[in-house]
Amino acid sequence: ASQRYAEDPVRMLRAIRFKAKFDFELETETAAPIYSSGHLLAQVAPARLFDEMIKLLLSGKGQQTFKLLVEYQLFDTLFPATAPFIRADKQNDNFDYQLICNALANTDLRVQQGKPVTPAFLYAALLWPVVREEAENAIADGTPRLRALQLAGHYAVDALLSTIAIPKRFSIPMREIWTLQQRLETAHGKRAITVLQHPRFRAAYDFLLLREQTGESVNERGEFWTALQIEHPVNREEIRQADKKRP
Repeated sequence: ASQRYAEDPVRMLRAIRFKAKFDFELETETAAPIYSSGHLLAQVAPARLFDEMIKLLLSGKGQQTFKLLVEYQLFDTLFPATAPFIRADKQNDNFDYQLICNALANTDLRVQQGKPVTPAFLYAALLWPVVREEAENAIADGTPRLRALQLAGHYAVDALLSTIAIPKRFSIPMREIWTLQQRLETAHGKRAITVLQHPRFRAAYDFLLLREQTGESVNERGEFWTALQIEHPVNREEIRQADKKRP
């Protein structure tokens, strides 16, 4: 198996995908070399790795796949900036590990229900630990929170480019989801109603709930936005169509 992985490292990802999908044990000769071969994934074209990760994470077994990628030490090569935040020795009470697990559990459910899913939301969760820390460092240096999130978002996406190339049609919405967190945490009154009109509001709101559900402090704003949407219903389809017409 070591030779086959060296010839095409993506075979390791396929082995993980089948294990997650069918819940069977990999044969020792298939599984054992994976632990020492993960670094080979760095040789795969970043655009190809993006496509392979979509197959893995949007399969309906995304959460189990993520856990296996961590277990077999492939996550370290795929997401080198995120990996230090989710070390195996602290998973049970690890906020970042749980946030990614919860995001994938929600996505798995949507896949199983036949609902639409977007890679942008998943990648926003996968890179959030990096974005959050980079933003916190910038804020500590005096950068306003919104600008800090913008800079951190660019940093996180750029840092991943050498491994996984996220197309702009996904990286742009990802950065909007991240920067909207600041507005969702602070907006009141008319400004809050304006935020409801943003094309990425729903994804950013779901992301805020994900953070809150996992235990991150978001100023207890989940309930506020849930109630506001009931008080001020918005035609999201009209907003989507208008957004498509933007240059």
